[in-house]
Amino acid sequence: MVTAVVVDVGETLLDDSREWGAWADWIGVPRHTFSTVLGAVTAAGQDNAETFQYFKPGFDLARERRLREEAGLGEHIEDGDLYPDVRPGLARLRELGLWVGVAGNQTSRAAELLRALGLPVDQIATSGEWGVAKPSLEFFARVAEMVPDGPGETVYVGDHRDNDVVAAKAAGFRTALIRRGPWGYLWADDPLVRRDADWVIDSLHDLPNLLAPH
Repeated sequence: MVTAVVVDVGETLLDDSREWGAWADWIGVPRHTFSTVLGAVTAAGQDNAETFQYFKPGFDLARERRLREEAGLGEHIEDGDLYPDVRPGLARLRELGLWVGVAGNQTSRAAELLRALGLPVDQIATSGEWGVAKPSLEFFARVAEMVPDGPGETVYVGDHRDNDVVAAKAAGFRTALIRRGPWGYLWADDPLVRRDADWVIDSLHDLPNLLAPH
């Protein structure tokens, strides 16, 4: 019986277009060029942070993030960054009596910004707060501690084949891949996704109907 749903952040809750555009501006690269290289990195199965190395070898992401903050150009998450289905979709899951959480590979600052949005969820956590990141089993062990009934009764929802679907399944969770963002579209029909995803969905609105019988 499914009693909890935990959702990823980037390209699951948030449209990351504005943030990637801000990074392109910060390093002085045309946005289209940056997004094209990001796509190539994605298709190669590399971590998206590797994108920066093609433009700035030795790029220190943590240092540059601090510099952006100091320049007043740091992380900024607002309601307009949420996909339109996020608030109603999460609210509907809670109406069904499900525990709903958020856990993704984001900074501690991102966690603060997400909490400030007042999303209809029970708990929000990020890798920056935990000190462990996906796809590590340690990250999903922390997710398992969040939820009321353990991984076997929890669906983890994300857009990334390796970080979300494969890693969560290996940790004992049920999984759903959401078909949006570059990763979601690229890997929706991937053999590993077909093997490990319990569902492939197009919207968070799909989840209530899928989970209501459970």
